[in-house]
Amino acid sequence: MTAQPAPGAEVVAGMAAYYARRAAEYESVYAKPERQADLRQMEADLAAPFAGRRVLEIACGTGWWTPHGARLASDWLATDLNPETMAIAQAKRLPACVRFAAADAYTLAEIAHEPLFDAAFAGCWWSHVPLQRLPAWLDLLHTKLAPGARVVFLDNSFVQTSSTPLTRTDEAGNTYQQRRLNDGSTHEVLKNFPTPEEAFALLGPRARRPQWQAHTHYWVLQYERA
Repeated sequence: MTAQPAPGAEVVAGMAAYYARRAAEYESVYAKPERQADLRQMEADLAAPFAGRRVLEIACGTGWWTPHGARLASDWLATDLNPETMAIAQAKRLPACVRFAAADAYTLAEIAHEPLFDAAFAGCWWSHVPLQRLPAWLDLLHTKLAPGARVVFLDNSFVQTSSTPLTRTDEAGNTYQQRRLNDGSTHEVLKNFPTPEEAFALLGPRARRPQWQAHTHYWVLQYERA
């Protein structure tokens, strides 16, 4: 019997290719004037949940959040699939506890040898995971975490005056944007914008004491792994 591709596999492959191509211009999104107050607040707050912890970062990309989250950590493993984005992250000035590993976020097979972590972080990743794959992906992430581990997700809120417009919704409820890169190419990008209620329902009994903090342009979700 031929193995069937995972739900959303084509979308996931397209996202990886898009971010590899976008690497050099990725951080321009953080220059938007209207987002600066949110960014400074989140950067200042990000270290505290990880103080003294061994942290697994999923999809670190160009490492915008890595130096802020890792300030007080004892060990921080930043992972990403794309060497193009990871090279930018590795060139940053980073806390001594930060190390890097190439890893596919949907399998994490490359870090199978690592002891369990007591914290995890993902910035602007949740919104790019197809809805039909989120439950299995959360289960996978939790296999890498010790019970009671602190988990923090950070992502975009949809703001009409700042966000790229949504262009379609698929049969699973995923929403998409059309994005244009500096080289003139256009790409359809999966980008979901969950409500707190949707996120909490999806986490279900996996999470203890979930908390949602809404900023104007971003949201932050924290919980303890059950």
